Parts: sequence; C-alpha cells; structure tokens
Amino acid sequence: MAFSRGRIPGASRHAFPDGTGTAVVIAWLAVLTFSCIADGPIDTTPFLEQVDVFEAETGGYAHYRVPAIAVSPKGTVMVFAEARKSFQGDWGTQHILLRRSADGGKTWDAPRNIAHVEGEIQANPVALAQDLDSPGEDTYNNIVPIVDNQTGEMHFLFCVEYARCYSMTSTDDAETFSEPVDITTTFEQYHDEYDWKVIATGPGHGTQLENGRLIVPVWLSDGTGGHAHRPSIVSVIYSDDHAKTWQRGDVVVRHPDLKNPSETLAVQLTDGRVMLNIRNESPEHRRAVSYSSDGATGWSAPVFHDELVEPVCMGSMIRLTKQPENEKNRILFINPDSNEPRDPANPEGNFKRQNVTVRLSYDEGESWAVSKPLEPGVSGYSDVAVDPDGTIYVIYERGTPSDRGTHVGFLSVARFNLEWLTDGQDRLSLP
Repeated sequence: MAFSRGRIPGASRHAFPDGTGTAVVIAWLAVLTFSCIADGPIDTTPFLEQVDVFEAETGGYAHYRVPAIAVSPKGTVMVFAEARKSFQGDWGTQHILLRRSADGGKTWDAPRNIAHVEGEIQANPVALAQDLDSPGEDTYNNIVPIVDNQTGEMHFLFCVEYARCYSMTSTDDAETFSEPVDITTTFEQYHDEYDWKVIATGPGHGTQLENGRLIVPVWLSDGTGGHAHRPSIVSVIYSDDHAKTWQRGDVVVRHPDLKNPSETLAVQLTDGRVMLNIRNESPEHRRAVSYSSDGATGWSAPVFHDELVEPVCMGSMIRLTKQPENEKNRILFINPDSNEPRDPANPEGNFKRQNVTVRLSYDEGESWAVSKPLEPGVSGYSDVAVDPDGTIYVIYERGTPSDRGTHVGFLSVARFNLEWLTDGQDRLSLP
C-alpha cells in the first residue's frame, strides 16, 4: 500500500471541534467502534485512527517536539510536547504543553502550559559557552508522565535548562497539579562519580514496577561535546514512596563504552527484571539493551539487538499484556525503522528519521515477530501508552521535507488495536 507524507489512503481532514483549527487525520481501515471498554465486550475489528494534536507555526510557537503520552486508570489520554519558540534546537525558549482527551481521542482540550518554576532561571553555562542559549530564554524540557496504578495519581518530572529537575503530582488526571518540587539533589548524588553539567529525564513515560517502585531513565553529560549533550552516560532514578522522594540508581553505561548513550526506555519483564532499551550513536546502528533485577542497580553490560535499527532517535516501549492475566506476553516497541543515511556522502553516519514502525514481541523482547509501519514518511520521536481497554496510543513526530532538511510539522496521535497491528492474526482478550 502506498503512503504519501503522512496521509493514509481514504483519510479525511477537518478542524477540531474546539475551534483550534488544528488538522485532524482520521484513517478508517475498518468500521471504528469507540464503545469498547475494559468491563464490556472487546471490539476485535481492526482499526487505526490518526489525529494531529500539535501543528508547527501555530499557537505562537515555531514547532513542537519531544512528545510524551500517558493514559490514566480512568482512561483519560494526556499528550505532552516541548513547544519551541524557534528552530534553534533543544535550547532556547520552550515550554511544556499538555492536551487532554476524556473520550478516547475524539476531542481534545486546548493546549495548556503546565510547567512553571518560580524565581529567576539561570541559563545553563555550557549552553552559553556554545552559543546555544541566552539569558532569559528559559528552556523547559523532557517531560516524563508516570501512571501510579497503586494510588491512581499521575506524577510528572521535567527539567529546566537541562540543569535542574522537578517533580509534581496530579490527583485529577492532570486537570490540576501540585507545586513543582525541586529534586535536583537526586542528580547531585552522581557528582562523585560523574561531573555532569547537563541532565535530562526520559523523555517519554516512566514505569511503575509490580512492587510499586517508580523508575525514570535519565541521561547526563559533561556538556563539552556537540550541542552540549555529549559525551553522556545513562542511569535511572527511582522512587519507592510514590514520588515523594527520589534516589539515584547505578550508572548503566557511559561513553565511550557505548557511544553517547542517551534517551532510554524501560519495561518490566515477567520474571521481574527490568529491561532498558538505549539510544546510542555507535557505528553498529543498533539499539542497545541492558537488564537489572530491581530496575535500579546491577545493570548488565549493554548488548546490541540485531533486529532494532538505531537511526539515533528516541523510541518508545511498553508492555501490552502479560501472563497469567492474559493468554500471551506482549511488549510493544516503536522507533524509526530506517537504514538510509541522512547524508549520502557519509553512509556510515546517522540514518534518516523516517518510517516510524510499531513492533511486537511475544518473548519478552528477545525477538520482534511483528513489524508494521505507522508513518512511512519523515517521522521521529515517539511515545506509547495503553488504555485499560487494551487500545494502543502512539504519539509521534511527523514532518515534511523542507529547506531545513527534516522539519517536524506535526505531533500526531495514532489510536489502534492489536488486531490492526497484526492484520487480524492476533486478538486481544482481557480478564
């Protein structure tokens, strides 16, 4: 089936009913049914729906990047974006915006700026030294939403100027938030081992383990290299008291043992271990994986996964189902499945960010039996969430070629089911 620049054959476009004028793309691969809920019959008709929730050069921002998504236990869908005032990159004036949907993605609240820190914000010195930032251009970055299934709360971590980290909580599905609490002291625990100047959470959703532990992958840099984000190391921070306090975990890997490891994903396996999936810039062009028995300490030496191409881009990962609650173990992984060099003159360099693809594993990430493109065109960062009814949501960057190379034109949300992903070969049954 041929696709063209984010349009799916048979798709239609119209404005959001909230009057924002944001484009909506709905792809009807079959008759859609929105009445499927966890305590009712499961609709097994394959479906895919896609909607653009943020559009470049609207709302007073140049573009929107680095998405995150979460679905609360009540089924409220929350999407997040870094709203950037310019195209200068990861630094400069940017805010963290939220949109909510209480009806399974049919309609969305207007965007809200949710991250605010009182007082004067100091520009990061390493960004100033590389002319990446200027005083007064406050950078809010790397939002991480975490669903706390034990309390029903939502926790949120974010960074400011890649120098400080804050935590806040919502008890009403992100309608209101607690005041941000500075948790940078957690990162200061790394200083004896690594003299960081840049810190970043996630990005993308955090994970709660079966014992209640909250874990958030993080990366740190001394800021001396490119974009003040290199060289880098990867670790996790964790909370055993529902985000009241946070502790540092062990360093997982550092440059040059793995070339510039950074944005990392986590999932708990059925044997209790936690698997990390690590972005890196190694010449192998493959994602790296590491394991820990508790999600915080004793990480195994990372190894490359031959099936997972690394174009040097954020990906996303989440558990869909597990035994014995469900008849099969299933884990989802999403990233750009691309091995085309960005620069044809440098075939060993980074690959193009395109062809965001959804993969499905039945053996706890050892192999990925199903692979289906979600956005064959220009596409990049993504995050994934699962509704209590088993519906899958992926938010991803969708772009159009421009004079700048790759221009992120939209953040789009895809809503689909297991039957669509597997072309009807696998069906979901919930307890």
